[in-house]
Amino acid sequence: MVNTSHIPKLPIPPSLLGSEVGSFTEFTVTQRMPAIARRVIAENNFSSEINTSLENLATELPTGFLPPLLNDTVRDFSAWNTYLEFYKDQRWIDVPWFFAETYFFRLILEITNYFRPGVWQGVDPFELQKSQGLEVSLDSIVLLCDRAKNWLDNSQLKGESNQTALITLLYFALWGNRVDLSLWSAFESDRSRFDIQTQLAHILVNDASQVIELLTSYQDRRIDFVVDNAGFELVCDLCLVDFLLSSGLANQVYLHLKPHPTFVSDAMIKDVHYTTNFLAATGHQQVTSFAQRLQENIASGRLVLSEDYFWTSPLAFWEIPNSLKNELANASLVIVKGDANYRRLLGDRHWNFSTNIADIVSYLPVPMVALRTLKSEVIVGLKPEVIEEVAKSDSSWLTNGQWGVIQLVA
Repeated sequence: MVNTSHIPKLPIPPSLLGSEVGSFTEFTVTQRMPAIARRVIAENNFSSEINTSLENLATELPTGFLPPLLNDTVRDFSAWNTYLEFYKDQRWIDVPWFFAETYFFRLILEITNYFRPGVWQGVDPFELQKSQGLEVSLDSIVLLCDRAKNWLDNSQLKGESNQTALITLLYFALWGNRVDLSLWSAFESDRSRFDIQTQLAHILVNDASQVIELLTSYQDRRIDFVVDNAGFELVCDLCLVDFLLSSGLANQVYLHLKPHPTFVSDAMIKDVHYTTNFLAATGHQQVTSFAQRLQENIASGRLVLSEDYFWTSPLAFWEIPNSLKNELANASLVIVKGDANYRRLLGDRHWNFSTNIADIVSYLPVPMVALRTLKSEVIVGLKPEVIEEVAKSDSSWLTNGQWGVIQLVA
């Protein structure tokens, strides 16, 4: 059952559409999405029949109509049929962008027989990019784990050293999003190296100090992460998780993950296990011990890996099912990661950029912080002078992943 009793306090504006000429939305539906479908062909050894269907999908996207979903007996099939009912006989570019993208990725799984018994069942069409994304960032992972171990050793001192560690890990969790594989190729030079300090001027809303205040005021509480990407970003998230658990600032952490592949690099439960196994096998002492702590926390139930079809649905965050909303209510803080999750928070709609985020995200039962680098034309909570200044300095600031926000709704 979907909960709509707590929708935003403000009138809800129109959705972003692929038919908006010259927009990043149009570029995504007509060019980026076809390129993703073709890349699935190039990076896998699917049958010629599957590849033909993927090529047809790529060709249809710029001008064609939404195809129906075949009954692949998956738990979300009837839900998708309900979602699709409203957009029957409409073109890809005319339906809300968030719907188009989530349905596109669901359709790729149907085409590649991801859910059907047989040779392709459970084959992640984006596996190569996910594993490559982890491998190319190994040097950065080693540096991060070494630094995180120093912070952990000093965490017994509490106070200032905890604050320094938390704020730096928060920035890593924010900027780790830059290696999102649906925007950049994992095969390009390593994009995971960055200097925290030089990035501060690129945080358009920075509530980090209030977030740290919240985190350090908790003792033995539960923190929930709505996770975004696998790869280096997931390692950054897990470093923050490890610090919270190992320093006693949290006694339990829930990771909310996708139940199936989507948005190329989005993390599933199997990606967390793959990542910890990869880290455990690196042979670097601090990386290996970090992986072992994670595995022990998973085994003991202190780190809970959770999945829900809501996270792969086209629904806005305020349409969250009651069961999941009640689950989130057990947390002291919900950390929402990445661009797609941010779009879901705002229903992927044309809000005025200076709208108060608390007037939209008024539907969650606990404090929420969004850690997000901007990769779409959706943003709120900015001061008018900040909007003016950033637009002058960078014409593609909304979509190039060079700007970020740490936004708390307390």
